[in-house]
Amino acid sequence: MAVKETSITYIDGKMGRLFYRGYSIFDLAEFSSFEEVAFLLWKNKLPNMRELESFKKTMSEHRDLPDQVMEYLTNVDPSSNPMDVLRTAVSMIGTADTSQDDIMTKSIKLTSKIPTLITAFQRIRSGEQPIPPDPSLSHASNFLYMLSGEKPTEIEERAMDVALILHADHEMNASTFACLVIASTLSDIYSSVIGGISALKGPLHGAANSEALKMFLEIGSPEKVEEYVYKRLSRKERLMGFGHRIYKTYDPRAIILRSYADKVTKLKGNHHLYEIARKVEDLAVRTLGEKGIYPNVDFYSGLVFYSLGFSPGFFPTVFASSRVVGWTAQVMEYLNDNRLIRPKAIYVGDVEKPYVPIEDRS
Repeated sequence: MAVKETSITYIDGKMGRLFYRGYSIFDLAEFSSFEEVAFLLWKNKLPNMRELESFKKTMSEHRDLPDQVMEYLTNVDPSSNPMDVLRTAVSMIGTADTSQDDIMTKSIKLTSKIPTLITAFQRIRSGEQPIPPDPSLSHASNFLYMLSGEKPTEIEERAMDVALILHADHEMNASTFACLVIASTLSDIYSSVIGGISALKGPLHGAANSEALKMFLEIGSPEKVEEYVYKRLSRKERLMGFGHRIYKTYDPRAIILRSYADKVTKLKGNHHLYEIARKVEDLAVRTLGEKGIYPNVDFYSGLVFYSLGFSPGFFPTVFASSRVVGWTAQVMEYLNDNRLIRPKAIYVGDVEKPYVPIEDRS
């Protein structure tokens, strides 16, 4: 049963098509930017030049973190799960935000701050100082700048921008539904996003990209792919980054990210990982394609994030930094005609059991 009607995202799983507000993901990935896509998902239209420049300026003005959040990142156990740290820090941002701003403004603030939060914690736990945001840079470029301290190349910036676009929304999934359940009680947007982060932390939802990367690293060289793949399939083990509940052909996001994985691995000197991925893909598609099992977005996204400098444990946080746009857009749409989400459960237990006093229980 559908939880709501939506005009935000449409997925054609049979044909491998994905649309944001009616626009093909292929067009958005080729011509658009993350800021433009965020504007589209939140406001249901593509911005003109003046609107986009104003929107980008607003986003850049909200990148700084509250002092108490920076203090928390500095003092938290560096071995903490990055998603736990993200969840707690978002809660702290919500506590610090005592404004009467509408959900749209709070969503912009949160989307702008999360990259600062992620990069600060990755640098702190690596023994490095956080790098303040640069308001002159785009969202994607600033994200990478705060991670490394160097302004990214054009290829790196575009790869990051496209990866964020592709992860921005994906209709009704576990984390989005978690956000809606919380929002339907008329709780605040920060609480809803915390629910989404908590759901995305689960390995069945947000960890497949790091597992796919781990698979490539474990294989080690293209020459070992065939043995590895056939051994896993003979043991009926999953190939990470393959298969999707909705797509019965190629996930269009995987097709788009594949070309960027090729470019950034060449740039970073780890192109052998891309060659491994392509060989795994070709072999697995020949074996599993007739069953409708093809690469999904996670197959290449981890390789892109890794090549851009993110530690594998931070991949789900990068996912969340983009999906926060979709979560909040879906919440705002749902609240236009809100109904408390109150699902039923099917009871299968006993009834009319006799109560036994405690002294008579064996």
